[in-house]
Amino acid sequence: MGTAVPGQTRASLATIKGMATTELGAALHQWRDQVSPEAVGLPTGGRRRATGLRREELSQLAGVSADYIVRLEQGRATNPSPQIVEALARALRLTHDERDHLFRLARLAPPGPGTIPRHITPGVHRILDRLTGTPVAVFDAAWTQLLANPLYTALMGEWHGNDLNAVRRNFLNPHVRVRHTPESRGALQAAQVADLRRTAGRYPDDPNLQSLITELRRRSTRFNDLWESGTVAEHQAARKTVDHPHVGALTLDCDVLGVAGSDLRIMVYTARPGTEDADRLALLNVVGTQLLTG
Repeated sequence: MGTAVPGQTRASLATIKGMATTELGAALHQWRDQVSPEAVGLPTGGRRRATGLRREELSQLAGVSADYIVRLEQGRATNPSPQIVEALARALRLTHDERDHLFRLARLAPPGPGTIPRHITPGVHRILDRLTGTPVAVFDAAWTQLLANPLYTALMGEWHGNDLNAVRRNFLNPHVRVRHTPESRGALQAAQVADLRRTAGRYPDDPNLQSLITELRRRSTRFNDLWESGTVAEHQAARKTVDHPHVGALTLDCDVLGVAGSDLRIMVYTARPGTEDADRLALLNVVGTQLLTG
């Protein structure tokens, strides 16, 4: 995308196809028109009236209802939450400056230095686009999943809402596919809590992080005990066995790559070449979409 930012007019209203709307609505519509389906990994089959994204496609990418996007663009919804604005910025692959402008058009302050960065740059998006045969997901510094490619979702399952946070899942949701012994789960939980404490020190003003910590301390005695220990460390991933309901067990290397300047974590799963695990991962890559939609 270019550096020009839609909506940088001082007029209080804009016009989309003869309909009066807000600057926020006009900017969203213009950004949507500028993003091709190919640029965000969507199929381009069938007849299209425009080269940009349809509202339904933006809805799918951002996890926001298509009806709400219509109301935003038409100026009938004018107070989106910070979470919705962040999700739309990610889906539209906005730069940092464009994302901040979108926040201001929504009459919201852009996230400050005391809050966890959740913006995924176009460059990180392009990395995921090129790794279609590898399970890859992007997490923020609190281990909340921001984005996952289809193969990662096929491998690990599809999560929604609060369960997108990996720490919360490992303490409060027993239904995960990664195989654990009591010892390995205990070690993982200790590492996650130490990492979360490190994140809390770096981002003391993040309300979502504080809410997560408060909930976990209240609902999990194990988490509270680990938190009280005061240990601070950075969580490092390792080799994992995933019990998949359709292709069987896969033992994979799990590597976490850091994104400089943002504290984003890119989690990548790979199999040793020539192994049964590699064959099963290749099979999952073929049937994964059918499994998710079937």
